[in-house]
Amino acid sequence: MSALPDYKDLTRGVATRMNGLRQTQPDLMNAFAQLAAVGTREGALDKKTRELVALGIAIACRCDDCIGFHVQALVKLGTTRAELEEVLATAVYMGGGPSMMYATHTLKAYDEFTEGQ
Repeated sequence: MSALPDYKDLTRGVATRMNGLRQTQPDLMNAFAQLAAVGTREGALDKKTRELVALGIAIACRCDDCIGFHVQALVKLGTTRAELEEVLATAVYMGGGPSMMYATHTLKAYDEFTEGQ
């Protein structure tokens, strides 16, 4: 059985590698940044709701890197553990057993990003 990742280290490492891509693939990274901005901007849904939806998808797709970045954003947006757990319940409903396993990864990420707050 593999250990769960350290989400702070994971997101730092991915961000570093993405910075490298910004140097070699600026068009790709600019396009991705624009996509992220459009996908999370305020509209009929607020930014926090859109991030919660993105987190549910990350859990269902089993992407630890995505979980780390979306939980980090959600903590900055003031998401409570109760709100997070309701999203986990919906993600598990939609994704079954594998989403249940990644829901536990998400709780670990939340605990790491809220530690000391």
